[in-house]
Amino acid sequence: MEIQQIPAFVDNYFWLIHNGKDAIIVDPGDATPVQNFLQQRQLNLCAILVTHHHADHIGGIGKLLANASTDFNNGAVPGNSSQTSISRSLPVYGPLFDQKTGRIPTITHGCSQGDSIFIPELNLYFDVIDVPGHTKSHIAFYCAGLNSLFCGDTLFAGGCGRLFEGTPAQMVDSLQKIAILPANTRVYCAHEYTLSNLRFALTVEPNNETLRTRYAQVCAVREKGLPTVPSELGLELQTNPFLRVASPEIIGTLQSHNKLTGPIDELSVFTAVRRWKDHF
Repeated sequence: MEIQQIPAFVDNYFWLIHNGKDAIIVDPGDATPVQNFLQQRQLNLCAILVTHHHADHIGGIGKLLANASTDFNNGAVPGNSSQTSISRSLPVYGPLFDQKTGRIPTITHGCSQGDSIFIPELNLYFDVIDVPGHTKSHIAFYCAGLNSLFCGDTLFAGGCGRLFEGTPAQMVDSLQKIAILPANTRVYCAHEYTLSNLRFALTVEPNNETLRTRYAQVCAVREKGLPTVPSELGLELQTNPFLRVASPEIIGTLQSHNKLTGPIDELSVFTAVRRWKDHF
């Protein structure tokens, strides 16, 4: 089994999981690079997983479905009277809310917390985790068989998503759900934001030696034009400020910059860190 990174736009990553024959795509915001890879490797797309409704995550679904719904066999040429069309259903798994409201009309299987998805072509199970905050209906897909989490824009390497629709309390709860997964879980987020995230992380926790080491390593990787994703959850727990809101140094830094003047609790610290990062 292989997990292929497909870069797109300025800093997006789509994730294609395949076994050399069949494939799943996660958050295909653009169909073209996905189709190119499928054609180059002669892979059959058997399912689409969607974490949330933003265009850079769903923009390519319609074209992928259109191309999957009609194939031509027997060497028939489009426009030739001898052509035979074959319709096949391509399942799209995404947030139940977005299916019900029509916000993502292409979803065929609405998913929510506790659901388990089985993709028979790859013999893989995915557990669905509700992780609202970035959007109010965001979900993540955890695959124990691959030791991997596909989390869209909820958790980033060194950061977390902006709160466009959700609340700080929702995001704190979502990150807690992720934090209890096995520490060696590989985190497949959807953007290359790591370097800027770690610059901010060092601002709020400058004496974190693991963070300083990670920042130096990421700088070297990015200088070579290489990706920093996937990350690993254990490393995020040691270096990501949004997972470290109990850190005395982070609390002290917030207070010294007059960004935390009220009660000290997990939610207020997270809210202060998120607000600072929004304007960093």
